[in-house]
Amino acid sequence: MPTSTPRSQVLNLAILGYLSQGPQHGYALRKALNLSLGTFRTLSYGSLYPALRRLEADGLIESHEDPKIPGTRRKRITYSISSTGHEYLDNQLSSAGPSDWEDGTFDVRFTMFSSTDSATRLRILEGRYARMLERREALTLWADTAARHADAYVTELAQHGLDQVSAEVLWLERMIENERATNTPKASRTRRQPKKEAPKGTSQGAPASGYMVNTDHP
Repeated sequence: MPTSTPRSQVLNLAILGYLSQGPQHGYALRKALNLSLGTFRTLSYGSLYPALRRLEADGLIESHEDPKIPGTRRKRITYSISSTGHEYLDNQLSSAGPSDWEDGTFDVRFTMFSSTDSATRLRILEGRYARMLERREALTLWADTAARHADAYVTELAQHGLDQVSAEVLWLERMIENERATNTPKASRTRRQPKKEAPKGTSQGAPASGYMVNTDHP
């Protein structure tokens, strides 16, 4: 399986996640990564294609040449995830560790939550939440220190970062609450007791002897 830097590992995961939705050309893949994943907004072809080659060499993806379009010099190549790639991706999505709640990696994992089991989703959210609480505490200290030194610009920058982190903390609290609520087993409904047949010779409107009747009255 691929061994590389943390950033390239995140890129590998993102590529496999997108290709699991269906085959794509390199251009479409780069555009999708740039638009939806903040970590890769400056992703160049010089970074993407080496990653695609590594994934193909590891047997995780496959490439296919499309028929040449008249008037074009180069053939387009379509990339698709292999069965080995699916297994690798499933294994990655079912695990979580400290690197998954870091900046960038968390964004990638979150975009794949629909394919991630609930326990792993919750672990990632809670890990990110703990990390953001630590960051908020550090930024609060930094803002207080800058204010005491009367540095308006540093104070403003620290406050800006603090506002962003505080907003994410609130968002994470809501996401964690929703995740827990979604996966909390609903209270089982009380089963209705089967209706007892009245003994022969007894009126249907009157209870049989020994049969308890619930009323709403005290």
